[in-house]
Amino acid sequence: QVQLVESGGGLVQTGASLRLSCAASGRTFFSSYVMGWFRQAPGKEREFVVAISKNGERTYYEDSVKGRFTASRDNAKSTLYLQMNSLKAEDTAVYYCAASSFPLLAEKESLYNYWGQGTQVTVSS
Repeated sequence: QVQLVESGGGLVQTGASLRLSCAASGRTFFSSYVMGWFRQAPGKEREFVVAISKNGERTYYEDSVKGRFTASRDNAKSTLYLQMNSLKAEDTAVYYCAASSFPLLAEKESLYNYWGQGTQVTVSS
């Protein structure tokens, strides 16, 4: 069992930056999981944001965040990060991290085994 806890959300203005963290604990070999970030805006379904490979060398971003968001991971600390720059009002959502035992970078929710509880990001215009 893997427990994931997100942090770092908050209320910011358009154009600001935030860095989200996701700490993993439990019976986990963090480096054995592909990790992902998803988000759910009010009234919308949860959507994929980015996936990062087990060693952090490869990433796959949803088009709307390319060039603004950067995912990284520190396997020694069992922690996943999401650096979000140039935030827009449409980035407002609850952000979730997730762990996948699927060997490839994946955007399908069903391929992720473990989920955090989410952290709220609100961008005011």
